[in-house]
Amino acid sequence: MANTYKETMNLPKTDFAMRANLPESEPKRLAKWEEEHIYEQVLEKNKDGKPFILHDGPPYANGPIHIGHAFNKILKDFVNKSHAQRGFFTPYVPGWDCHGQPIEHMVEKTLGPDKMAKIDQPTLRRLCREWAEKYVDVQREGFKRLGVNADWEHPYLTFTPNYEAGNVEVFKRMYLDGSVYRGRKPIHWCKRCHTALAEAEIEYSDETSPSIFVKFKMDIMPGMFETAGAAGDAYVLIWTTTPWTLPANTAVSLAPDADYVMVQADGSNMIMARELVEQVAEIAGWESYDLVRGEDGEPVALKGREFTGLTYTCPVRQDLKGTIIYGDHVTLDSGTGAVHTAPGHGQDDYLVALEFDVPLLMPVDDNGVLTDEAGPFAGLDVDEANPVIIEWLRERGTLVAQKEILHSYPHCWRCHEPVIFRATDQWFVSMDKNSLRENALKAIENDVEWIPAWASNRIGSMVADRPDWCISRQRSWGVPIPVFKCAKCGSTVANEQTFDAVIDLFYREGADAWFTREPSEYLPRGVKCETCGCTELTPEKDILDVWWESGVSHTSVLKHREAEGLRFPADMYLEGSDQHRGWFQSSLLTSMGAYGVPPYKAVMHCGFTVDGEGRKMSKSLGNGVDPAEVMAKSGADVLRLWVASVDYSQDVSISDEILQRTSEAYRRIRNTFRFLLGSLDDFDDQKDAVSDWNALEPLDQWAMVRTKHLLDDVSAAYDAYKFHYVYRAVYDYIVNDLSAVYMDATKDRLYSEAPDSPRRRAVQTVLMNILEVLVRVLAPVLSFTTDEVWEHYPQAMRERAGRPTNVQLAGWPKASDFAPAIPADGERVSEDFGVIMGVREVVTKALEDARGQKVVNKSQEAAVVVTAPRAVLDAVERYDAAVFEELFIVASVSFAEGEELAATVSKTEAEKCPRCWNHRALGGNANHGSVCERCGDALDAIGFAEGE
Repeated sequence: MANTYKETMNLPKTDFAMRANLPESEPKRLAKWEEEHIYEQVLEKNKDGKPFILHDGPPYANGPIHIGHAFNKILKDFVNKSHAQRGFFTPYVPGWDCHGQPIEHMVEKTLGPDKMAKIDQPTLRRLCREWAEKYVDVQREGFKRLGVNADWEHPYLTFTPNYEAGNVEVFKRMYLDGSVYRGRKPIHWCKRCHTALAEAEIEYSDETSPSIFVKFKMDIMPGMFETAGAAGDAYVLIWTTTPWTLPANTAVSLAPDADYVMVQADGSNMIMARELVEQVAEIAGWESYDLVRGEDGEPVALKGREFTGLTYTCPVRQDLKGTIIYGDHVTLDSGTGAVHTAPGHGQDDYLVALEFDVPLLMPVDDNGVLTDEAGPFAGLDVDEANPVIIEWLRERGTLVAQKEILHSYPHCWRCHEPVIFRATDQWFVSMDKNSLRENALKAIENDVEWIPAWASNRIGSMVADRPDWCISRQRSWGVPIPVFKCAKCGSTVANEQTFDAVIDLFYREGADAWFTREPSEYLPRGVKCETCGCTELTPEKDILDVWWESGVSHTSVLKHREAEGLRFPADMYLEGSDQHRGWFQSSLLTSMGAYGVPPYKAVMHCGFTVDGEGRKMSKSLGNGVDPAEVMAKSGADVLRLWVASVDYSQDVSISDEILQRTSEAYRRIRNTFRFLLGSLDDFDDQKDAVSDWNALEPLDQWAMVRTKHLLDDVSAAYDAYKFHYVYRAVYDYIVNDLSAVYMDATKDRLYSEAPDSPRRRAVQTVLMNILEVLVRVLAPVLSFTTDEVWEHYPQAMRERAGRPTNVQLAGWPKASDFAPAIPADGERVSEDFGVIMGVREVVTKALEDARGQKVVNKSQEAAVVVTAPRAVLDAVERYDAAVFEELFIVASVSFAEGEELAATVSKTEAEKCPRCWNHRALGGNANHGSVCERCGDALDAIGFAEGE
């Protein structure tokens, strides 16, 4: 009979598989989406909605996607899909950075040095284009596999004519207003890659350098020291960590307000900052030393600014004289307080030299080799020069001390080798001409929302402190600086006419034409050099910095593609935190410079992906995580769920162990969907749903209100872009409220009641509302799985006319759409259950103890007596005992007043119903005397006769 009764139960039925098999099912679903044109359908559905434009930052097209790419693109998909679900019009055009050193470097590496040395520029540009096109396709397929919705067939590529023309449009505006200029000043230079580098192309690593202390012989003894009795030659003791720059020395900088004294040691009179004397003495190993003192016995001291204008003989170039100056960049935390100054080799040196009209020397060529201007060190590579120069100084008795120091030093982002500071003729964007810096800082503070908010301080400090932006590069693969040179006098020729001609040329033929066409073929007649009148013009050979190129996407994409629904400024830029000194900043500066407004309304950044131990991922450590491998093993939705689970604003950890935990969370969510679908197999929401709030049991009402709270929390989390709050709210709701409480407590009603029982339909009504919320709010995160869930809805709903084919077209759930509607006083049940759930915790603990003590085997056998203070009983007594028997899953519950909340458990005397396994009185139904009355009524309802 037990087996027969089992067949009368309403057990869940669904084709929604317990085993997801995502690696196989997701590609099929992607093909389905492509066939359905789901991206276009979403846009069409929301075409009249408020636009929300997330502008894609372009990754480099130089290899397959890595986990950082996946993390970034999935976050963007969360933003777009959550807005689209809520009715926003969300065109999303992906892009790729196809120019610049990364791609040229890979082509060079593939060709080898011999072939590279012989290749002509047009051929090199063709090979770079082919390399970029190859990896655009590779990366595009990788991003699509992640489930990211985008206009994949019409991306923006920085090598297309339309995009290249945008560079010139912005350059034209900023050049004509004086913000772009050509000048000679020190920049980061990579002697291996043979090009200038911008701040955004610099990475910092520790480097061991020689720290040397050198005597520079002054031309006179400063008067106060001479008056105090100092005799013989005077020296200023300088300190430097770049001995190879000594051939470019033209000044020594002192701290203006620091006290400088003359130290007498080893037979020399050496001037240095008083504060650093003891430190220098220890490094130099002076066994004894003294300070030049006045009549009062106190050391004679002069302020740094009082030495201004005194001269000395340059230690390497004996034919040159240097000048003592002062600057605020001189600090007293190390060294001597007297800084060797080579204006051609450092930004601080350059700026202080401008102030005092100190000459700039540059005895280093493009290869990092010292020229004839370096005197005896000509021909040496700068790396080779350090020990040679140090030994040369030692032989001449001017080296006072030497030690090695470990310090952070700038390296090239591509070859990862140390760079040098070197003055060359380059193109720059002035940060202060036309108040670009000031205006950018105002926009950062007042016009842009930064997510997280503290990011405004980060980019603000970077903009406040950055030097003029070097935008020229000595490479082949890129967009040229769109100006011309006079072949006769070398002057720059650039005006409204020339810019418009270049813009037209680029729109028609692209930047390749710059390198193959003669200017006379496309420049208007009559264009000539304003300096000498010459009409023979040649194109500039340098190309634009790739950060300029990607930075002008606000013009080349947002403005150029307004017909496709894009708009300027964008609603959001979203990239890694490193882009505060990269794309976020280059976009801001070019937009402010050209249009006077920022290119974005909001900027959201994400951290870096690190391994489970917080270490940066690298090939040498072997700790990288390949997104393709993760998807092949676990599926994209597991990767997407991991992205949702972490706080993206900081560095995020990923490892096999972390992904395993994510897979377990995914299975919990999937099984919940499976239970919901199985429990609704025979449910038609149009005919079977309970329409009256009061027809719901109190537990049902609590579940409805709790689901409304979840929807409110999740909506707020999406609005704040806190996706880990979305994940945590949904997961906790599923695990705690839904699985552990509501589904567990109402299984008896679902399984045992008659199929059409009002009490069973009440549970199904609640579960339908829950499913409608969960499937929609999780669609931006679990895009594959929720679409699968959508396809497995109850048959009556699947077949209903006008039903969206995909959950992404279903819209956002609203509490006002709940059926039945939650009345104004509906929150009362939530307040009561806040108290009741506290009682449940006490009862659950008592049941666990009772099972451990063998008082009962299962909770259904338990008779529970709860004692509680009056405040608790006031909430409890509003409900029948049956409410608590269902909630606690016990045979009986009674309450008594007591000082403390407590529960006691005994075994019920009621018999076990062989159908529902609850302990109740049997025989209440005359037709079915061996089961409880409820089960007997259910058997009657389905026409079951005993003995069948």
